Amino acid sequence: MNDLENALARLLDSSELTGCLASVLGHASEKGGISYEDVLEKAHGKAEDVLLLADEWRLLLPIRTAKSAAWEDRLLLCEPEEHFEMPHVVTYAVKEAAKTGNWNPEGAIRRLFKEMGDPDWERVPSLVGRLGEKAENCKISAAQIGKTCAEFGLEQRVDMLIAELKAGGVMSPKLGSFSETNREGSPLYELNPVLYINKINN
Repeated sequence: MNDLENALARLLDSSELTGCLASVLGHASEKGGISYEDVLEKAHGKAEDVLLLADEWRLLLPIRTAKSAAWEDRLLLCEPEEHFEMPHVVTYAVKEAAKTGNWNPEGAIRRLFKEMGDPDWERVPSLVGRLGEKAENCKISAAQIGKTCAEFGLEQRVDMLIAELKAGGVMSPKLGSFSETNREGSPLYELNPVLYINKINN
């Protein structure tokens, strides 16, 4: 197995798909995305299973949407001419895993925010980790994000950090959760589960 496949084998409880998934993700990380036709070629007859697994962990996102670009509105269709994109933070994690054999979300977040020019890039990985601790089923409210930013002395940068976290693929709005939003009293976000997969599996 190559290094990316080794990393995914330790990460996911889907050993029969690991090799195919590694091939698909490796291609997508280099090209910025992948077509359904290329998934068919790389997945060796397991395209649908690979896409379902990649979608579940937000490793790949369908470009086609129902209403908005929010993850919950993406339409997963395993059909010709469909295309899938890779969240930026996942691209960094996949490329590093392909070199080292390790899945390192913290390193991916650090590198992403450094290259985005964020002045607090060294603190963002710890911030994202703390958000995961506070989240319930990878869901967290804007109010909780604001309080967490305050813990890190970043209360003046909440709106900017939320925008960067969304742009980087660390989280996405949950626009359809009106009842949950009303209960929380602030907007809800879905954190990318693959950044917390070690904690989820433990």
